[in-house]
Amino acid sequence: MKYILASSSPRRKELLHYILDDFDIICADADESVGDGISPEQAAIEIACRKASAVRALPQASDCFIIAADTIVVLGDKIFGKPSDDSDAARMLNELSGKTHTVMTGVCLIAPNGRSLSFCDKTDVEFYKLTEKEIARYIATGEPSDKAGAYGIQGGGALLIKGIHGDYYNVMGLPIARLKRMAELLSVSL
Repeated sequence: MKYILASSSPRRKELLHYILDDFDIICADADESVGDGISPEQAAIEIACRKASAVRALPQASDCFIIAADTIVVLGDKIFGKPSDDSDAARMLNELSGKTHTVMTGVCLIAPNGRSLSFCDKTDVEFYKLTEKEIARYIATGEPSDKAGAYGIQGGGALLIKGIHGDYYNVMGLPIARLKRMAELLSVSL
């Protein structure tokens, strides 16, 4: 069976290699906006499903197993996606400072027979109280620019984190242990 990761994320690629030796990558061209009134959990799932469906519609992917994901950071009822620029990253990090937020990764799997399954994994992340200097130093690394919530747990962002409750790999962008088990529900071994 041929597998496709519908993401250009280097972190997701690295994590998927823990359970699959061989897969292709096709970056999904899908709308990542969500309407009002949708829960953060449902938003993450909906975007992941759009990504999976967009790749599934391509002729070269019609008989493949598709894996797509979308990660968001949620504080209260506010969703933090990727920052638009450095000042947006600073705003996000200031809002997360000293608080516990939830990282949600929506995952959508589509089997070659068309059956699909989606889920959302959640991990609580507590930040230390951050100083303006810490925030500026971290932003200067460039690391926050392509990450939901403006930080990466696997990089310098680890220095911002006081603790986590849940799946570390979910915070990186792909809850691989649960992904493997959910694929088995579609009768696919990863």
